[in-house]
Amino acid sequence: MRQDIIYNRYIEWVKLVLPFYLFTLLLFSSCRTDDIIIYAEVEDTGAMAVNSEVVGMYLLNEGNMGSNKCTLDYLDLSGIKAIYNRNIFAERNPNEVKELGDVGNDIKIYGSRLWLVINCSNKVEVCRASDAVKIGKVDIPNCRYVTFDDGFAYVSSYVGPVAVGSNAPRGRVYKVDTLTLQKVDSVVVGYQPEEMAVVDGKLYVANSGGYRVPDYDHTVSVVDLASFTEERQIDVDVNLHRCRADQYGNLWVTSRGDYYDIQPKLYCLSKGFGDQMEVIGDFDVPATDLCLVGDSLYYLGSSFNYSTMSNDRVMGIINVQTHEVVTTQLTTAPEAESMVQPYGIIVHPQNRDFYLMDAKNYVSSGELLHFLPDGTFDYKVRTGDIPAHAAFKMKSEK
Repeated sequence: MRQDIIYNRYIEWVKLVLPFYLFTLLLFSSCRTDDIIIYAEVEDTGAMAVNSEVVGMYLLNEGNMGSNKCTLDYLDLSGIKAIYNRNIFAERNPNEVKELGDVGNDIKIYGSRLWLVINCSNKVEVCRASDAVKIGKVDIPNCRYVTFDDGFAYVSSYVGPVAVGSNAPRGRVYKVDTLTLQKVDSVVVGYQPEEMAVVDGKLYVANSGGYRVPDYDHTVSVVDLASFTEERQIDVDVNLHRCRADQYGNLWVTSRGDYYDIQPKLYCLSKGFGDQMEVIGDFDVPATDLCLVGDSLYYLGSSFNYSTMSNDRVMGIINVQTHEVVTTQLTTAPEAESMVQPYGIIVHPQNRDFYLMDAKNYVSSGELLHFLPDGTFDYKVRTGDIPAHAAFKMKSEK
């Protein structure tokens, strides 16, 4: 009799508890299909943020090719302290793929929008500059760099797949409406085009020909923006990369050389006879990244030569008006000397303090190092893999 009572009470308990158990199980099962929010990592740099028109800085980490590890970081300079936020894209865009894609190659802010060029993922992500929330994307094959003029974005493209060979096609520049994000035109330029700059209605495109090694391209394409056609090519040097325009309408173009016999150089192009842009001077500087602030061209370089197995490092300033080398030593801080692979530089447009990006071993976290205008080391933080490209956010873009 006692066993019957216990059994009946057990059945009653099961009937009472089972619905709640099934409901809870169903609830958790349904939650498993929801997106998991990956929160950004926040780090207090311990440094004071200087009050200025600059309220932050986005940093695009390339991620090693094929690893699908391109990430977006943000340095918040709007408060009392400088606060670093690692990998913010996933948190700001929980419904998107949790990483940006394969190889982040360029980042720019134009108006109220943030543009991210993701090379091997064949796309340009467009976000709100205020918070990096995605607005849309533009599909462009093997895209490299972006520049802007009069409401349009111009994106350089290798066009073909990632493959070295003499059959690699000539590149293109795609014209994109910055409001609708629609491609409206394209123009054929040189082989494997890289950075671009606009001067007086002309788009200048640095062609590398990197896929055609050892038969590199050596030209800058001149594209008339009104007709969007290539007018001519300027012969400069092999394997061109950076292309920046200063406030006087001069172009500063870098050559990476051939990594053996032809050494990397920095070239200045200016308008000469017939108002045509031409090479007017060069510097024996293996510059891999440039940043223009006023009359100062900041350069950072690290060039490996396979013949001598040497790695030359340089960092300095050139006056773009006088073409004089102001300094070949931005800083004497030990922290700068101990960088493994200097990869990028960006300079505060008002205060002239600067940031150096160290790619380390290219497969793990890099570092962002901050220096005061006189070269004094301030702080450093861990970044994503291969920190390479950055853009300041201004108060007007909040």
